Amino acid sequence: MRLRRSELTTPGSSTKMMEKAASSDADEVMLDLEDAVAPAEKKEARGKIVEAIHDLDWGEKVIAVRINDLDTRYAYGDLVEVVSGAGEEIDVIIVPKIQVAADVYMVDKLLGQIEADEGIESPIGIEVLIEETEALQHVDEIAASSDRLESLIFGPGDYSASQGVNLDSIGSGDEGLYPGDVWHYVRNRIVVAARSNGLDAIDGPFGDFSDPEGYREECVRSNTLGFVGKWAIHPSQIEIANDVYAPTEGQVAYAQRVVNAMERGVEEGLGAVQVDGEMIDEASVRSARRRLERARQVGMVD
Repeated sequence: MRLRRSELTTPGSSTKMMEKAASSDADEVMLDLEDAVAPAEKKEARGKIVEAIHDLDWGEKVIAVRINDLDTRYAYGDLVEVVSGAGEEIDVIIVPKIQVAADVYMVDKLLGQIEADEGIESPIGIEVLIEETEALQHVDEIAASSDRLESLIFGPGDYSASQGVNLDSIGSGDEGLYPGDVWHYVRNRIVVAARSNGLDAIDGPFGDFSDPEGYREECVRSNTLGFVGKWAIHPSQIEIANDVYAPTEGQVAYAQRVVNAMERGVEEGLGAVQVDGEMIDEASVRSARRRLERARQVGMVD
């Protein structure tokens, strides 16, 4: 899987902001044609994105393009123009406001046709936003809908409107309105569907970028549930996400001790072993190996 601790959203209508995104430390940059772009600029933004993809140095970043909602008149043109113009360099297409598995099927087939027509050899992946109540009701089918699918992203803003959640904004100190985490159920549904189908689960944006501690808290919550990254709507959020969604050196060292101990135990015919005074079984080893794999992704271990 690709490294997605931080996904920086960037308006495709602004060459200057795309330049800043290219030089950032974000794992993934989402070049946006949807919410961040005014209707009058949407068609022109396609060309700007193609130029930016070709002209800028993106390093090892995952390059993603978010197209417009499939129910709009822009989505088809977004796919055709952007993929035809820069498909060899695009890693994933992000599709907003998915509602059913057939929406993913439509994008999958259209991508395949454009790739064949343009001679694009490396298949482009798909990420989808779960931001409608209909999508949450069908999230398991959506997660299993395409081999191109790489991640499910929670979109709390539109989801709030879809369900009628009574929050003034996403990430603005509304915690006292509801006992506990208002997003726990939705996040849990998304991460279970993602994990069951070998996909990444990405947490959505936190609107108040002047509140770094609030953003960090939301990162910790979703990371605890199994999300592997979070959107950043401002460059100041990137470092926080990269930190929270990476294991600490202590966690990596402990995971390595767990794996080493279990391997020795297997050689000795033991079903469980002790590490640091605690009994370790195969379930513990699964978690340890997953943590070590994440450490390899971020360059903490070979």
